[in-house]
Amino acid sequence: MKNPFVMDCGEFHVNYKQDMRIWKIARVRWRVFLLIAVFALLPLISSDYLIGLATLCGIAAIGAIGLNILTGFTGQISIGVGAFLGVGGYTSAILTAKLGLSFWLAMPMAGIITAIVGGLFGLPSLRLKGLYLAIATLAAQVIILFIISRWDAVTGGTAGLVLSRPEIGNFAFYSERSYYYLMFTILVLTTIFTLNLFRSRVGRAFIAVRDRDIAAEVMGIDLFKYKVLAFVVSSFFIGIAGALLGHYTMIVSPEMYSITVSIEYLAIILVGGLGSVFGSIYGAVFITLLPVVLRAGVELLSGVFPELSAVLIGLKEVAFGLVIILFLIYEPQGLAKIWKNIKDYFKLWPFSY
Repeated sequence: MKNPFVMDCGEFHVNYKQDMRIWKIARVRWRVFLLIAVFALLPLISSDYLIGLATLCGIAAIGAIGLNILTGFTGQISIGVGAFLGVGGYTSAILTAKLGLSFWLAMPMAGIITAIVGGLFGLPSLRLKGLYLAIATLAAQVIILFIISRWDAVTGGTAGLVLSRPEIGNFAFYSERSYYYLMFTILVLTTIFTLNLFRSRVGRAFIAVRDRDIAAEVMGIDLFKYKVLAFVVSSFFIGIAGALLGHYTMIVSPEMYSITVSIEYLAIILVGGLGSVFGSIYGAVFITLLPVVLRAGVELLSGVFPELSAVLIGLKEVAFGLVIILFLIYEPQGLAKIWKNIKDYFKLWPFSY
């Protein structure tokens, strides 16, 4: 019988199920549930403009989690994210607008087709790594965009394709609030899947390949299998993000998937934190809202400096590059590490000594 006057201190695990939990402490689990509830209630108290920004942040976070699986967790650099987003967007557009399929079939099909394409372009990863692999994925960006731009009969060429919002029966997701909830559901499922992925054998193999691929191969890990599988899993979520983005904007065109988009997604995982699922979300919010904050700042100062609005475009590029450089110099592990440092500080505050 337990002594009622003795208080447990620390973490006590009596089986592997307890030890393998994502959040091992009860109060942390309740904190996560509370945070999900807050974001679920956010559209009820926000304007359509803010809900739209939150939706774009969430779609970017889904794609960034996919890229982080490949680059942050497996160590395979990719500069073809924009093109893979395009594969997902165009696949869903063709299946819904031209073949008349439901969005609920087209979206997973977009993820599967993008996964297959990503796996094909991931085949050189056995022989290539680092800068050479980055150039190979850059080739994927060029090839895929060339096909999208020139295959007029299927993709509509440079004019693109027009999509509609998803529907369930007589209900269509045309309002900002309804589409936010669709995005939020998929983002939560993506996050849960990815967190569990890296508690599994496959996820641990990905991390072993990233840390030391030769040592991983000596331990019996099939490098070719897991490198290609990382491309497949990563591309699946990027394709889902592309489908969501296409149906949200209700148009897909080649300029939406340029090399600039690929660089922005790399910036998201660099700023958020390589090898961090939640860092992908932090980085997506930061990079997506950066132009909005800059625009608001310029409008605020335009009364004092009228010529400032003329340099807004250049200011965005300068700020974008400056943010990446500062994070690489002062906090290479990104916003995820900064948030961890803050939590660690308050665990001991005010007795930090």
